[in-house]
Amino acid sequence: MTAAETRTDGALAGVGLLDRERIVARPGFNRWLVPPAALAIHLCIGMAYGFSVFWLPLSKSLGITASTACPDLTLASALFTTTCDWRVADLGWIYTLFFVLLGSSAAIWGGWLERAGPRKAGVVSACCWCGGIILAAIGVITHQLWMMWLGAGVIGGIGLGLGYISPVSTLIKWFPDRRGMATGMAIMGFGGGAMIGAPLANLLMNAFKTDSSVGVWQTFIVMAVIYFVFMMGGAFGYRIPPAGWRPEGWTPPAAKSTMITTKHVHLSNAHRTKQFWLIWAVLCLNVSAGIGVIGMASPMLQEIFAGSLIGLPDVGFAQLDAGQKASIATIAAGFAGLLSLFNIGGRFFWASLSDKIGRKNTYYCFFVLGIVLYALAPTFAGMGNKALFVLSFGIILSMYGGGFATIPAYLADIFGTQFVGAIHGRLLTAWATAGIVGPVVVNYIREAQIAAGVAPGPTLYTGTMYILAGMLALGLIANALIRPLSDKWFMSHDEVAALQAKSAAVNAGPTGSFGIGTGGLDAKAMLAWAVVGIPLLWGVWVTLRATFALFG
Repeated sequence: MTAAETRTDGALAGVGLLDRERIVARPGFNRWLVPPAALAIHLCIGMAYGFSVFWLPLSKSLGITASTACPDLTLASALFTTTCDWRVADLGWIYTLFFVLLGSSAAIWGGWLERAGPRKAGVVSACCWCGGIILAAIGVITHQLWMMWLGAGVIGGIGLGLGYISPVSTLIKWFPDRRGMATGMAIMGFGGGAMIGAPLANLLMNAFKTDSSVGVWQTFIVMAVIYFVFMMGGAFGYRIPPAGWRPEGWTPPAAKSTMITTKHVHLSNAHRTKQFWLIWAVLCLNVSAGIGVIGMASPMLQEIFAGSLIGLPDVGFAQLDAGQKASIATIAAGFAGLLSLFNIGGRFFWASLSDKIGRKNTYYCFFVLGIVLYALAPTFAGMGNKALFVLSFGIILSMYGGGFATIPAYLADIFGTQFVGAIHGRLLTAWATAGIVGPVVVNYIREAQIAAGVAPGPTLYTGTMYILAGMLALGLIANALIRPLSDKWFMSHDEVAALQAKSAAVNAGPTGSFGIGTGGLDAKAMLAWAVVGIPLLWGVWVTLRATFALFG
């Protein structure tokens, strides 16, 4: 009997609990159970965006009430010191490691994920992400920064990469009729993870705070346990459709658009096409322009509008006293939270819209609208118009999130679905690159302006906005150059069949729904959605409550 031969009780003999063959859906399975499984993982790993909530408490982990500063501390000595508190800049490297390792691990292990299946990848992601946070907790206890970098940054970053791409090809195969919407539902969870995790972390740190502890390591352990439970639930909720499956009554829209292929490109050939690198440039430029703003959202609003945020329109940032600066910092935090909402909503809205207008046209919207808004941002700032300024950056951040959610469907349109998860993993090196380029452009231009004597205010960021608009103009050109692939890049039907035949659960019979994927939002699906939806709604409520002061 072969490793995947079916026993009389319907189980698969010799197939492990995590193996791909184990999770092939059977008649009666509801495809609407898969998106909440993906969300369960993405909402957990999305806390990477909110990790900065730990920086200030960790910068006082020894001094507790005030930082134990060492004037001669360097980055190298900070990694091993046990007598000096860490600087925020030292801790911030964990954020950089997150996204560099996310892109790198997705590229390296994307092919393995396609072979192993989303359940095994989800379990490994949970172990890496949560295990990395536990190791970081030990680093806090022993006051070893290198251990935090290794745990949260490196091991956790690998978990981010595997968790991020684990549902992509699965959701596209379950929703070939709504590719953009399906990936948007999952990937919006990554943008929303910080909305849940950051306030939860604040609650836990306040609960664990004592005269001898800032409460961070205890918070790390509790959150790691919570995340592990949710991520394992998501991983074991994954199912994949059998070969030949398609939604009831749906036929592939082969003639609808020349930009949507029904064929497949092998993973080993995808990066050899100019289309791959054009899409790489499209993602990198779109993300670079957005991610720099995310990192500087709070100080940017404070320095541009300064006293006008608290009813003192004639008072510049430099003239504010400590109490006034604390007040506008709270308002600016609300601005950052509002941008997170736009980031999340954009992932679902734009990805769903791309199903109607096409992926290429959606990116045209991103770049044209983004160029206009970045170019107008200095004008809005000079006018002192908070509403237009905030709205413009909200739309920009919605397109930043929408770019992430739309790109998997764009890849599936161009390269087919057989290797889309692995191809997406390799494409995420664009994110890793943008995670360095975007913040460097925004931060270093700001520092150069200050060094040149430009005071905090609207003019401090004018040059930056025009440069970001220029980056989007380059992305617009790259998107315009994307064309359908030549037939020489596609696998033959026999090659595709041979690959699919490696799955033990393949049924070589006719295509159809086989009674799988039906059910809609029935009671079981609604319960699954409630498990992830209730925490997400709580995060939205907390964020909205914090943003009221911005216009209140």
